[in-house]
Amino acid sequence: MKIIIIDGQGGKMGRCVVEQLKKSHPELPLIALGTNSLATSAMLKAGADAGATGENPVIIGCRDADIIIGPIGIVIANSLLGEITPAMAVAVGSSPAQKILIPSGKCHQFVAGCQEMPLGDYIRDVVQKVDYLLETSS
Repeated sequence: MKIIIIDGQGGKMGRCVVEQLKKSHPELPLIALGTNSLATSAMLKAGADAGATGENPVIIGCRDADIIIGPIGIVIANSLLGEITPAMAVAVGSSPAQKILIPSGKCHQFVAGCQEMPLGDYIRDVVQKVDYLLETSS
């Protein structure tokens, strides 16, 4: 199973996702794709098994990913203060992977029906969804 975590800015959200997934599934290989080196570094320090930075790794990584995790902005061109290029957003959106998108007001988006929660609660939801996808793929 190929699981990709995409994040930008300082990588806090991606770091939290990697930490929690490694805590519940230490055997699971996680690939950290940062829009900048700071984000990639944060996810690698949290325990990601591999990492790369920039537009091309995101485009290539999304082609055969099974699960893509990141802030909702990864599917919106020019979000994350411009760190998500149109090509990145298309790559994520076009990927056949299951996408687990985390709402974030920092992306200047509002998702109707989503409850405002602390980041830790969103991360808990991410881990539960990954658990479910792992169970149903077996």
